[in-house]
Amino acid sequence: MSEKRNGLFWYHMLAIFTIVVWGASFPCTKLLLGAGVTPTEIFIYRSVVAYVGLLVASRFKVEVWNMHDELVAVLCGLTGCAMYFILQNVALKLTLMSDVVIVVAINPLLITILAAFFLKEEHFSWKILLGSALAFAGVAIVTFQNGFVWGDGLLGNILALVAAVAWSVYSILLKRIQGRRNTLDITRKVMFYGTLFGLPVMFFEPLTPLSTLLRADVLFNLLFLALVCSMAAFFVWNLIIKKIGAISASNYLYLEPVVALVIGVTVVGEPLRVVAIVGCALVLLGVIMVEKK
Repeated sequence: MSEKRNGLFWYHMLAIFTIVVWGASFPCTKLLLGAGVTPTEIFIYRSVVAYVGLLVASRFKVEVWNMHDELVAVLCGLTGCAMYFILQNVALKLTLMSDVVIVVAINPLLITILAAFFLKEEHFSWKILLGSALAFAGVAIVTFQNGFVWGDGLLGNILALVAAVAWSVYSILLKRIQGRRNTLDITRKVMFYGTLFGLPVMFFEPLTPLSTLLRADVLFNLLFLALVCSMAAFFVWNLIIKKIGAISASNYLYLEPVVALVIGVTVVGEPLRVVAIVGCALVLLGVIMVEKK
């Protein structure tokens, strides 16, 4: 038993590391948007580079699955890649980064509810729901901080919330094929199908000049998003969900807004607002309650 717990401990450590990496991805994306790279371009470029890297890692072995598993991979690509990242990038363009990451942090609550209904091995208690509700309250405070006045800020927060729903659906769908398929193959297929869904959207936006893409700061941020946040972190996260479960893994996502908030204030120069601090505090309180289930 102790051996098993020790093994799982390292997967929990990997989850924290992955969250730190993904927290850093928000300011990287914000800086790319500020340089003129469009939301869909950021997604496509990072996904294509990540896919090629995963293809090399798998020694160019491409396997065709049965219709059911292939369809699940298609839906994972649509929800967990294309919808999640494009909507999130558009939200980052419309509103403050700190608002987006706090709103996106609601997806563990959604995952908990969906897992309880669709995954027999997952379960939840009232304590978990209460902790998730506290986190939801933090998200609501940030989303409607200016009331129901329509504008870029509210639209950005709503798009971030839709992105969170997409990620939650992806997390549940992923469990349907993880027991039967290799984690590397799953990650690669999800990236591939996500890119296919994103490509048509990219051509509705003005393409960024090559001179901008080759700037040192732009190139560095794109490669960080592709190789670290997409290729490496996505593979590790899929493995984490397989080992410790969708609900336990999703609880660590609550830490993402804290990481992004700190980086946003220190690196991007966003203002440290009371509403963001309160929202993060509620999110942290919620995750502590859930983790002590």
